[in-house]
Amino acid sequence: MAELKVLSGNGPRAAVRELCTQFAHATGNAVELALDVNPEVVRRGKAGEAFDVAVGNPSTIEQLIAAGKVVAGSLADIGTAGLAVAVRAGAPKPDVASVEAFRRTLLAAKAVAFPAHGASGLYFVGLVDRMGIEREMQGKLRPMPAEDCVEVVARGEADMVVVVATRITGVPGVEVVGPIPDALQTKIGFAAGLSASTREPDTASALIAFLSAPSAAATLRANGVEPAH
Repeated sequence: MAELKVLSGNGPRAAVRELCTQFAHATGNAVELALDVNPEVVRRGKAGEAFDVAVGNPSTIEQLIAAGKVVAGSLADIGTAGLAVAVRAGAPKPDVASVEAFRRTLLAAKAVAFPAHGASGLYFVGLVDRMGIEREMQGKLRPMPAEDCVEVVARGEADMVVVVATRITGVPGVEVVGPIPDALQTKIGFAAGLSASTREPDTASALIAFLSAPSAAATLRANGVEPAH
C-alpha cells in the first residue's frame, strides 16, 4: 500500500477531497490532502516540501515544473470553474444577474469578502477597478485568508463573498446566490502534476489519471467544477 501526499490549492478542495477519498477506497492506498492557497503551494513545493501530486491552477503547476519540482509533461487538466456570489443562509439573495445589478449589489453591501491571495481574489479586485467603483468600495472590501473567506459570511461578518464557485461548495451556513454576470466572468482552471521526487511514481500517476478521467466528471460537477474531459 502506498501513502501519497497531495499538495493542493484551496479552489477545488471539495472535489479533490472527494476524488482522493474515492481513489483511496478503490485502490487501498492512503492519500493525505494538504490544502493551501496557490502561491503557498508554489512556495512550499519550491522549498522542498515532500509531496507526490500537486493540484492547483495551471500556472501553479507550470511554476513547479519550471522549478524542477514537478515532472515536465505531467500536467493534466482537471476542469474549470467561474466566480460566484454567496450570502449567509436565510439572508435575502441580492440581484447579480446583470452587470448593472451586480454593480448595485456591491455598492449596497456593507462588507464584501474575497480571498486576499489566489486567482479569484486577484481577479475580483481587478474587476472592481474595471467596473469603475474602486473608490466607492474602499472600506467595504474584506480581503480574507482563503480558508476563511466564505466562512466569514456564515458568521455574519460580511454580507457576501465573491470567490471561485468551488470554494463555496460544502460550507455550512452559506447559500449560493449565483455566478457573476457572463460579461464579467472568468474561468479558473485546475490541473494536477507529478512530483519530480515522489517515491511512488506509478501510484501518484494513477491518482492524477483518476482526478482527470472522464469517470470523475460527475463528482467534479457535483462540487462546482466543469470537467476538462
